[in-house]
Amino acid sequence: MSLSALPTVNVSELDPTAPIPPGTTLVDVREQNEWDAGHAPGAVHLPLGELTARVDELPQGRLLIVCHLGGRSARATAWLNGAGFDAVNLDGGMVDWARAGLPVV
Repeated sequence: MSLSALPTVNVSELDPTAPIPPGTTLVDVREQNEWDAGHAPGAVHLPLGELTARVDELPQGRLLIVCHLGGRSARATAWLNGAGFDAVNLDGGMVDWARAGLPVV
């Protein structure tokens, strides 16, 4: 699957009162220092470099994948979909998430 054909959602499409849709897990694939600087509440942290080794830690159901801007999450989304997961890339990443005023802890 090419990155341009990935299932993608933009932050503007999320409900600001409940940005993580029911039945969806937000998976943050950024590095530890990025995560420590601020992340979405309720997100699961699984750095991109550890994804293949830790994939069995992911829950069933839809996965919304986020990184800083959307590049790493696009690669993770492509790999996860190829492995049989239902993954969607969050275009714009945590930068757009924070700009939209969505919660960051």
